[in-house]
Amino acid sequence: MTIKADSTVIRICVGSTNPVKVNAAKQAFSQTFPDHIIHCEEMHAPSDVADQPMTEAETRLGAQNRARYCFEQNDFADHGSKAMGFCVAMEGGVDEFEEGAATFAYVAIVNSDGHLMTGRSANLPLPSKVYAQLLAGKELGVVMDALFNTNNIRQKGGAIGLLTNHAATRESIYTQALILALAPALHPQHYL
Repeated sequence: MTIKADSTVIRICVGSTNPVKVNAAKQAFSQTFPDHIIHCEEMHAPSDVADQPMTEAETRLGAQNRARYCFEQNDFADHGSKAMGFCVAMEGGVDEFEEGAATFAYVAIVNSDGHLMTGRSANLPLPSKVYAQLLAGKELGVVMDALFNTNNIRQKGGAIGLLTNHAATRESIYTQALILALAPALHPQHYL
């Protein structure tokens, strides 16, 4: 990558140490801001919701809590006037809809001014036997590892990768949701 002398740096703090989430943030910002230098940091950020969120509201809150925590821990002013800053978080969850149980993700982005942008991924239908185990208190990654004989799938393709034969992955879904949530940052004049 050739860095121009006048390139603007975008500093991202990802509210997770999960490589899938960190890579999704890097991909989303690299695609959305192709002429910028992307500097990505990771940090553990508490969601303050259940390890396996079971509703849309809980999942959304978990992503927003993680992004806000990152924002509170960062001082973007210390990184120079040419640096833009964003705090990014992703939270996977499940819920039951009219069409049946599904998994999805919420993403939350807080810019350096403290403005919160929230987005959501598409739904992935879940088999009823998987959803029953989630209702019994298990986490989706654990259930999928047992069902597909995998190990730590949540830090790889996730349930999405397994159930779509890797046509989509957890990372690709997070990336797409983040890109869509960044629309107000790209065109703030239209989101007043």
